[in-house]
Amino acid sequence: MQGTTLRTLEFDRVREALGREALTPLGRARVAALAPATAPDAVRAALALTAAASAFVAETGSLAISSPEDLDTILAVLAIDEQPLDPLALLGLARLTDSADDVATGIRRYGGDAALTAIAGRVASFDAEVAAIRRAIEPSGDVSDRASAALADIREKLRRQRAKLRSSLETLTRGRDTAKYLQDQIVTDRNGRYVVVVRAEHREAIPGIVHGSSASGASLYLEPLATVSLNNDVVELAEREKAEIHRILLSLTNAFRARGEELGQTLDAVAELDELHAKVGLAHKLNGIAPDVTDDGRIEFRGARHPLLRRDIAGEPDPEHPREDIVVIASDLVVEPPARALVISGPNTGGKTVALKAFGLLALMAQAGVLIPVDPGSRFTPFRSMFADIGDDQSIAASLSTFSARIANLVATDRALELPALILLDEVGSGTDPVEGGALGAAVIDHFRRRGAIVIATTHDDALKSYATTTDGVTTASFGFDPDTYAPTYRMRYGTPGRSLALEIAERLGMPAGVIADARARRTGRESLLAEHLARVDRELSIIARDRTLLDADRKALQQTRDELVAREARLTEREAVLRRRLDDKLNEKLRDARAEVDRIVGNLRKRAESLAEQAGQQTRASALSTGDVGHLRADARAALGAIGETMGEGAPADAPDTALTQPPAIGQSVFVRSFAAEGIVRGVSGKQIDVDVRGKRMRVRLDDLASRAPKSDARSDSSPGSRTARTSVPEPRAAAELVLVGAKVDEALDRAGKFLDDALMADQHRVRVVHGHGTGRLREALRAFFKEHPLVASVRAAADNEGGQAATIVELKE
Repeated sequence: MQGTTLRTLEFDRVREALGREALTPLGRARVAALAPATAPDAVRAALALTAAASAFVAETGSLAISSPEDLDTILAVLAIDEQPLDPLALLGLARLTDSADDVATGIRRYGGDAALTAIAGRVASFDAEVAAIRRAIEPSGDVSDRASAALADIREKLRRQRAKLRSSLETLTRGRDTAKYLQDQIVTDRNGRYVVVVRAEHREAIPGIVHGSSASGASLYLEPLATVSLNNDVVELAEREKAEIHRILLSLTNAFRARGEELGQTLDAVAELDELHAKVGLAHKLNGIAPDVTDDGRIEFRGARHPLLRRDIAGEPDPEHPREDIVVIASDLVVEPPARALVISGPNTGGKTVALKAFGLLALMAQAGVLIPVDPGSRFTPFRSMFADIGDDQSIAASLSTFSARIANLVATDRALELPALILLDEVGSGTDPVEGGALGAAVIDHFRRRGAIVIATTHDDALKSYATTTDGVTTASFGFDPDTYAPTYRMRYGTPGRSLALEIAERLGMPAGVIADARARRTGRESLLAEHLARVDRELSIIARDRTLLDADRKALQQTRDELVAREARLTEREAVLRRRLDDKLNEKLRDARAEVDRIVGNLRKRAESLAEQAGQQTRASALSTGDVGHLRADARAALGAIGETMGEGAPADAPDTALTQPPAIGQSVFVRSFAAEGIVRGVSGKQIDVDVRGKRMRVRLDDLASRAPKSDARSDSSPGSRTARTSVPEPRAAAELVLVGAKVDEALDRAGKFLDDALMADQHRVRVVHGHGTGRLREALRAFFKEHPLVASVRAAADNEGGQAATIVELKE
């Protein structure tokens, strides 16, 4: 990829933005050398790797690696045998390898992309070396006494010897015979030896060795002879301490040198991981994604935004005069086969050059594995060569005018062209006679298009606009403007050329009206006609754009309404399911109660029969009971079973003579079981005993308990052809809007609250009040937690002051 093109499209500023995101010198060096790949497979792999790193950071972890800023110096010292690193450098190296190991461990645990895992697999663990460094060196950079037993012993002796020496010197400074000769009663250090400060005129008063004088010469630094031996011991121990520290630091350094190959692989992986960290950070700021990579020669950047129009991406060139972020309006940047050329026109300051650069820069970024600010569905074909003729390249030294410089660029482009190629031409054909320039511009676009390159050009030339609208394989686009103020909209429209609006913009910027009128009068009839035609097209396009905006708004409103209806339908379905479950529970409960009662009655009857037989002395022949006794037993059984029927049929109509069945029904017929107030299907007929399936529960009932349909007063079914579902007929329930649970235990209260909500739902209550009192608050909290988890509760809140305050809870049910 040509270096001049990278500079023209400002790819170097993308590198700088990545460098600001990198955390290590290795990563910054890597992104500084970042270059776009050209092979489609390499581009796919680079984008996939960055996308995988972005997913890893978003879901579970971090790619942040901590590194010392002087890492280059540290690595240079490591390359020198027998040269130890200083303590702070060792701490920095430990921090780097340790954080790299943490990141690699997180990636390996996360799994996912094989390429990302492979990079993490190159990171070696230096746990033992890091532990040794942190045991030997304090965070401040001092070597710890724990570094070695020898060092601890030397330092202990050194502390005792220094204390002894200082004590001797302090005794001297306080002595009656010597204190009068001293300049100051202090003990100081000169070149590693402890001395006292003596007045120069009393040099001979205290025997000793002079180690220098003050700047004025009035004071001498004297080592008394009495302390020379002690000073020698201190110096010797200090030298031994220094040697032991050197040995410790060299040992810690050599531990890394011994694993030089692993360290090198780790540092290479660190550089790559930090590059990915930078790419992910930039992608987060840009809301970037990975476009699809194709090989059909297309560019399709949907909803594209130029990445360098934000201050935090482009950098701040002048801190004292910061610029504001430019409002970036997304545009579709598209060249699709069979078209291989796009000609962009429109007003000055409308965004043509920005769009032209965005075409190239977004492709370069994607080819370098950087996620770009486009919408999903974007795709493009990677380019082997890219050329950008943008700006003024005139050169006095080379005797080149603007036109000559551009022709030279085009000639060089033609020679170096490698397909697939992208050629970006700003104001193609400008800088010379408009007629000849327009013809040359069209010929240049046609030449490169026929050679197989994708050509994108901007122009104000009417001849080029005409060429673009009448030539197969060439599409047109224009940037719009406000028809009232002529202010640019920065929105690109495809399929029509745009007006340059030179006169309108000049008038808007304050050009005298006379000059504008004179300029309009100087246009030829053909030029005026073309300007009028384009103005009409612009007005029509503006109307279409407004209509499209209104249609989009209507479409969004319809979609919102549809979503609300779907949500309401889901709530109704959920509510119906709850009602059905409630009815099933009640049926099951009644069946269990009925069966238990029947069992009890049969047992009682059996006991009475046996008792009667025993009294008659006929235990072996129970059939010999008297007719009266048998009649009494039968009457009692009928009364008991009748009581069960009355209990089961509570809430059912007392009678329905017009609907009662008098003949056995047919198998499969729908019937109404009056004692259960529910519809069922006939499954079997045995005389006047009918087997009926009621909501999956099979039971035997008497014929006179059946009706051909539900009584009208209780009917709630909806079986019309347009109904969504036929609902089981149940009596219209009535539920109170308030439940009082004051003094109830938690378990009992929760059970009653659940049934209360079911009854409220069946009665179509949407707002209920539960009174629980203040108490300790345990009942209140349990109830509110229960309501919040209930599937059909929309909201839960404390009652207003006039409704009980914290002593009551208001529950809103879903519609």
